[in-house]
Amino acid sequence: MASQLLCFLVLLTLTTICKSKSCHPNDLKGLQDFKSGIHSDTSSRLSKWIGHDCCKWEGIFCSNVTKRVVSISLPGLYTSDDAPIQSAMEGELSPSITLINYLEVIDIGDLLGITGKIPSLIGLHLPNLRKLNFVRNRFTGALPESICMLSKLEELYLQENGFSGFIPSCIGGVKNLRRMDVHSNKLSGVIPESITKLKKLESLCLQENVLTGDIPENIGNLQELKEVDLSNNSLTGIIPRSISRLKFMSVLYLDSNQLEGDIPLPSKPGKLSSLSFVRLQNNRLSGTIPSSIGYLTSLQRVSLANNQLKGSIPSSIGDLKLLEMLYLSYNQLSGQLPRSIGGISELLYLSISHNMIEGPLPREISSLSNLQSLDLSFNRLNMSTIPKWLMQLPSLSQIYLAGCEIHGEIPDYIPKSLLELDLSANHLSGRIPAWIGSFSQLYSLNISKNKFVSEIPSTVTNLDILGVLDLHSNKLEGSVNAVFQIKSRFAEGSLTYLDLSDNNFSTGVEQIGMGGQEYIQHLNLSHNFLKGRLPTSIGTLKTLETLDLSYNGLGANLPTSLANVTVLERLMLHKNQFNGRIPEEFLKLNKLKELNLSDNLLEGKIPYGKPFLDFPQSSFSGNRGLCGKPLLPCKS
Repeated sequence: MASQLLCFLVLLTLTTICKSKSCHPNDLKGLQDFKSGIHSDTSSRLSKWIGHDCCKWEGIFCSNVTKRVVSISLPGLYTSDDAPIQSAMEGELSPSITLINYLEVIDIGDLLGITGKIPSLIGLHLPNLRKLNFVRNRFTGALPESICMLSKLEELYLQENGFSGFIPSCIGGVKNLRRMDVHSNKLSGVIPESITKLKKLESLCLQENVLTGDIPENIGNLQELKEVDLSNNSLTGIIPRSISRLKFMSVLYLDSNQLEGDIPLPSKPGKLSSLSFVRLQNNRLSGTIPSSIGYLTSLQRVSLANNQLKGSIPSSIGDLKLLEMLYLSYNQLSGQLPRSIGGISELLYLSISHNMIEGPLPREISSLSNLQSLDLSFNRLNMSTIPKWLMQLPSLSQIYLAGCEIHGEIPDYIPKSLLELDLSANHLSGRIPAWIGSFSQLYSLNISKNKFVSEIPSTVTNLDILGVLDLHSNKLEGSVNAVFQIKSRFAEGSLTYLDLSDNNFSTGVEQIGMGGQEYIQHLNLSHNFLKGRLPTSIGTLKTLETLDLSYNGLGANLPTSLANVTVLERLMLHKNQFNGRIPEEFLKLNKLKELNLSDNLLEGKIPYGKPFLDFPQSSFSGNRGLCGKPLLPCKS
């Protein structure tokens, strides 16, 4: 009897130990189904999910009290031995995850390849959920109405997926929500008014969707808001005046919508006192820039570009002592730049291009010792000459003075440390100075639409980090040879954009592809007097997307090697003297969207197939020897 009792006690103890090392059946089922739905895991974390004691599995956390699973944390971005790791999983989220009904955290963000939908009854089955992170995966479908039942939810991260449909109108029921980020999806419809009931909301990011309608009028009720990003949607109406009540808000991004009306800034100091970053560009805002902008003394970056703002820039702009970036381009602003602008000592970037600002420039600009980028292009400055004091700004690296009515030659006091220089659409004349080759840091040079004559100086070969060169619409002549002999400082090359069109160049085309242009994307030599044949080396330009050699005197056969440029999207060779057949190999140019071979001496049958079948007769007309679709059939 005693031995039987001992055996019973041993069995009972072993059973208790086994039970203590087992998950709750629902938790185990939910996790095993999750694992079964994943067919690829680069981190191998799921391969360690062995046995029944799921509380010891990597990424799984259990309550010390209930012993139930409360957290699934398998982020794609994590650290191991203090080293950052990007892992990925592929597969479909199992709806069985809702069996784990004590869950407080689901973090499977940044895994890149999880598909499926949010379980339709997630709010009913996971009432304790505080954090839901599905960011940067491939989820689809609508946001279920039951999400509104997650009364404990504090953080909702669904950005960069494929969610569609509406934001649930009941979203205001998620009373504890502090952060909501669903940007970069396909959500449509309006922003529900109930969102203004989320009194604890600190961050609202809905950008890059297809939302329509007005911004909720009572958004100013969300007194805890620090960040609002509704940019890149199709929102209409006005910016609600209640926004001026958001005393903690530091980020306001409403750009790239269809918003109208004026800019609703507070009329008294103290409101919006934390606002630091504002983007309202690419809308239809009108009216003036309120003088009360000077009350927003925390502002660091402001963009109001591409609207319909009128009037002058208020002198109160000078009160923004922390301002680093000011973008006002593409409006209808007039008057002179206020002298007070010279007091914004932290200013790094100033862009007022494409307005109606009048001269003269206030000399106070010379006090902006930290200014790195200045764009005054296309105003009514009537500068005549470039002020020497302007070129003496110590930090200046980018200057854009296009369309400023500048005459004469390029002055030799332009700083050699510039990264970008744009003097296009002026009345500059004479030769391009040889000392341009001493601009060792120059990445972009645009002096197009001027009256420069003579040849390109050979010293341009010293510009070994040049990425953009635009000399079009001048009176330059001779050879383009020097440009194609620029050797990049970098192994991957530098020059990506080259436009020498509408000049009088006659030679040098044989150098194309012989130098360091392997990574060029845009090449335009049209409307010149170039002669000779295209070299086979043109086929080495593997990243070339646009090639325009039209309106020249180029001849001989089209080089078959051009078919190697498989990313080519635009090929313009019309108005030349090319002869022979169109190479069949050109059928490999399957990304070609625009083609013009008209008015040459080409002959034979047009290659049959894509992409040639997509082009009209006008792409091939004016070649008497060509036949086949889309022209007349060839004679047998």
